[in-house]
Amino acid sequence: MDDEIYTVFQGTKRLDSGTRSELEARLAPLGPHPDQLAVFSDETGRETDLNLSGIETPPPRGRPKLGVRAREVTLLPRHWDWLSRQSGGASAMLRRLVDEARKRDTEDSALRADRTFRFLTALAGDLPRFEEAIRALYAGDTAGFSEAMESWPGDIRAHAHRLAGTP
Repeated sequence: MDDEIYTVFQGTKRLDSGTRSELEARLAPLGPHPDQLAVFSDETGRETDLNLSGIETPPPRGRPKLGVRAREVTLLPRHWDWLSRQSGGASAMLRRLVDEARKRDTEDSALRADRTFRFLTALAGDLPRFEEAIRALYAGDTAGFSEAMESWPGDIRAHAHRLAGTP
């Protein structure tokens, strides 16, 4: 199940936010290749694509309803031994450890700055005072960050503040 939230921009205007499946359903009327559509992960700030063709992609192998994907993990024998002794087995314990780490990292200022940087690079890289905004973002200078973005389109400013966790 995809619970990651994405935000969609068309040019400098914010169109919508939601999960991948919600956005694909709501934006399908725009057609398969709408002009200037940019979709960003709110978690990472990375740009991604949506399937707006109206044709459902075939479900992946495994447990698609749960969003489970098999990948290889390389660990030392002592790590495998420890994992095998945990309740629920190795996979369950790895999922719990990853979830705990994600919760701790959610409020990390460096992660917030990085995701904001990725978003701004894609949509605001050519806007005036972009470099100043980025320097202020990484310096933790909220006032400087806001001031550098003052002349930017409101939707870009608002989303940048939301990603950065600044007022």
